[in-house]
Amino acid sequence: MSNRRDGVLYIGVTNNIEERVKEHKLKVYPKSFTAKYNCDKLMYFEEFEDGKEAEKRERQFKRWKRVWKIELIEEMNPSWSDISTNWNLNCNKLRKY
Repeated sequence: MSNRRDGVLYIGVTNNIEERVKEHKLKVYPKSFTAKYNCDKLMYFEEFEDGKEAEKRERQFKRWKRVWKIELIEEMNPSWSDISTNWNLNCNKLRKY
């Protein structure tokens, strides 16, 4: 997630990406990092069958240099557009915790 092109980057792992993106967009957790820095645009994602592998990849990304992360984003999403824009996220049906 990011707030804009070349802006703040947030890396996380979830088992329900649509729900998690909605939470970021609606700032369900107002004191969270993503709410504080307005990281509400999905710039890149990877899918895994195994949650342990996803967590391993997340830890790997968090050790990467920023320039490597930007290069990875730009390989998949050179325009830095919000990938979730056309997902038809229904923010009215967000499950509250």
